[in-house]
Amino acid sequence: MLDIRDLDVAYGQSQVIRGLSLKAEHNETVAVMGRNGMGKTTLFKSLIGILPVRGGAISVDSVDVTRMPSHQRVENGIAYVPQGRMIFPALSVRENIETGLETAREKKIPDEIYSLFPVLFEMRNRKGGNLSGGQQQQLAIARALVSEPSVLLLDEPTEGIQPSIIKDIARVLNEIRKLREITIIVSEQVLHFALEVADRIAVIERGEIVYEGPRGDVDTAKISQYLAV
Repeated sequence: MLDIRDLDVAYGQSQVIRGLSLKAEHNETVAVMGRNGMGKTTLFKSLIGILPVRGGAISVDSVDVTRMPSHQRVENGIAYVPQGRMIFPALSVRENIETGLETAREKKIPDEIYSLFPVLFEMRNRKGGNLSGGQQQQLAIARALVSEPSVLLLDEPTEGIQPSIIKDIARVLNEIRKLREITIIVSEQVLHFALEVADRIAVIERGEIVYEGPRGDVDTAKISQYLAV
């Protein structure tokens, strides 16, 4: 469903992603793990089109999206939940979710969204800026989901979230995949969260994939070494 081949991405003269290749199948969750500054966010920004790529290719369901602007990538099935959530604090919860409907066939928030996130239904008329960090993360995921993606990118979804809410987010992500049968790529530093949601774990180090394996076979000690500061 998502095929990244020999990707090179740079900020000016500083190359951050180097010849990175990664595949994610239909209805598979892949966790991309690594310390801060190793290239996770740069990778995600290049996948959604915020950063241009210098080389390589990105395809979604066999469609090459490498040179497409961000809005066309959304139309071709990619949705992005950025690091820090980036919701609109002055808009209501309902209005925040509706901003994701631009490319959707139905211009109405599906009931399924509020079933997945009941707290958002309760707070649908409250301003997004008045929600807790965990509630804002759920709001950002809901906003991405209404665009009906085939690939959902989540950048550091547990950052700044309390442990009880992290469990809720893991549960919701697993439920989303059952309901929608979509591909989920999540960048993460919390290993126990990654092991709860991912079928496969890849570790990025200095812009390259240095370790990859299915969840059942992962060497947690080795991954922990890569994540250690």
